[in-house]
Amino acid sequence: MTISTRTLKLLIISLTLLSCVAVMFIAPISQDAAYHHFADKRTLMMIPNFWNVVSNLGFLIVGICGLYQLWFTHSLRLVTAVKTSYIVFFAGVSLVAFGSAYYHRFPSNVTLVWDRLPMTLAFMALMSFSLAEFLSITWGRVVLWPLLLMGVISVVYWYWGELRGSGDLRFYALVQFLPMILLLVLFTFGHRVFKDNSGYWWLLLAYLLAKVAEHFDIQIDQWTSGLMAGHALKHIFSASGLWLLLRCFTKRTEAMSKTHG
Repeated sequence: MTISTRTLKLLIISLTLLSCVAVMFIAPISQDAAYHHFADKRTLMMIPNFWNVVSNLGFLIVGICGLYQLWFTHSLRLVTAVKTSYIVFFAGVSLVAFGSAYYHRFPSNVTLVWDRLPMTLAFMALMSFSLAEFLSITWGRVVLWPLLLMGVISVVYWYWGELRGSGDLRFYALVQFLPMILLLVLFTFGHRVFKDNSGYWWLLLAYLLAKVAEHFDIQIDQWTSGLMAGHALKHIFSASGLWLLLRCFTKRTEAMSKTHG
């Protein structure tokens, strides 16, 4: 189902403005100290919080594979006008592996900064090239750097507040969750540049499963008798969704090669 480009643009702008206004009416949200207390604290191979640390390896695999295919094999079918957005996206995913592993090795607000910064880069870059693929190449190209700046500012603003005893996560939450809503709208009503966009839907599903796993961290640890807790599963679900998106980009090229073969 598609709607006119003009209508879709108005819908995206309206949702963004409404979300920004709504956030202003919400009381500041500080970082819950209990956030750093994860269910699985096991030390294996001399690595504390082992599974929460090593489960980030999936992000590194996806990020490196994406960058390799972009720069060396040129085997991804993308909107070339916003190639920088794809590069930032896969670079951000790669950095998530290091930032998240560092945070889970030494959980604190200080290390959490380095977990969240690369995530915002990936989220904002994803928003940029999704706009290019489903709405407007011009929009996708123009918004990249403003979006990246907004993402970084949301993390810096939160941590700056934490240092003064008044941390505020509202804008970081906006940067993380609003793109997911807008992406759902784009994938549903947008005008597709490529036929195969299944990877985007798998990514949204994986994101939802990751959030559920994160929320039920302790319960999943209990249900699995300590085999695997929810937070490590969050990393696995997220990386799996990103891998499926990367495979979607690759399949586009394979399909085109067969068509012209």
